[in-house]
Amino acid sequence: MEIQITDQEKAVVVAFEGDIDLESSPKARQALLECVDRKRPVLVDLSGVSYIDSSGVASLVESFQAARKGSQPFALAAVSEATLRVLQLARLDKVFTTYETVADGLDQAV
Repeated sequence: MEIQITDQEKAVVVAFEGDIDLESSPKARQALLECVDRKRPVLVDLSGVSYIDSSGVASLVESFQAARKGSQPFALAAVSEATLRVLQLARLDKVFTTYETVADGLDQAV
């Protein structure tokens, strides 16, 4: 799994590439929580995620909860089909704010 963090004008964009699984989720969790600690809106680009398991979902949820505590926007963008299915199974697609593209997320709400 690769992680790219970009500071945009309106938000910190965290882009993941590859699988977010038991092996890589601690790295994903750390990156997400560090971005939340910046006290800026966080937009997570999931377009490059080919597989996510429960540990990866837990990393997203924990980061989302940390952002909510700080009243920071936290959203997902360009959610891959495989990731969307997992979020739908857990009914988390109703919890997370999602955008079709990163540009939409930056333009609309984050």
